[in-house]
Amino acid sequence: MSNLPPLNTETIWAIINDTIDDTTVNQLVWYYLGYRYDSASNKWDTSQVIPEWRDEYPEPTNFLDSRPATMKLTRSIPQENKQILKEKLGFKGYKIGEFGPRQTRRATAANWLLSYMQLTTGKIE
Repeated sequence: MSNLPPLNTETIWAIINDTIDDTTVNQLVWYYLGYRYDSASNKWDTSQVIPEWRDEYPEPTNFLDSRPATMKLTRSIPQENKQILKEKLGFKGYKIGEFGPRQTRRATAANWLLSYMQLTTGKIE
């Protein structure tokens, strides 16, 4: 996970536009949730993960395959940031017939990451 792209609007758009692979999308969310892989012990270090995530997911989950995990991610976005993709980036959503669960889950990951960016830095770059 050391080669993750920077958390910025370019990366968010790359998630939405499907130019970043699914593994990297998951790794970004894992990283900002606090999951760290300890290669010495071959185990996940969850000491930085908040209990509500760590207890349910002692190892990071695949957000693009797991509806329950994606729903939990959606619920963890503060109300004021639920529409942050639309409000800050002008994302209009996907066109009907051109998206499925995978794209919806990628948009959820992008929305969560953008919200995280707003909450931790106070700005969207």
